[in-house]
Amino acid sequence: MCICVNCHYVDQCITYHAVETQHQQPHLTETPDFEPIEPSINVNIRTREEFIETEYDVVGCLSFKQETGKWAKLRPGELVPT
Repeated sequence: MCICVNCHYVDQCITYHAVETQHQQPHLTETPDFEPIEPSINVNIRTREEFIETEYDVVGCLSFKQETGKWAKLRPGELVPT
């Protein structure tokens, strides 16, 4: 799971914006302006029948600042990305 969903900077973060793009998800903001320090991204590649599925998850970041439920607060009622 992407640690960004519980990060204070999720709606300002350039890296999370890129992850949203890779997952073809709506952006929390169109103009992120926070450059995180040393984000670590896991890329999982799976073969599903006749296509390849790619998943990107931020698993570490020196800028991470815990704010439990931040993503859910910004998108009430929507399923939190896993």
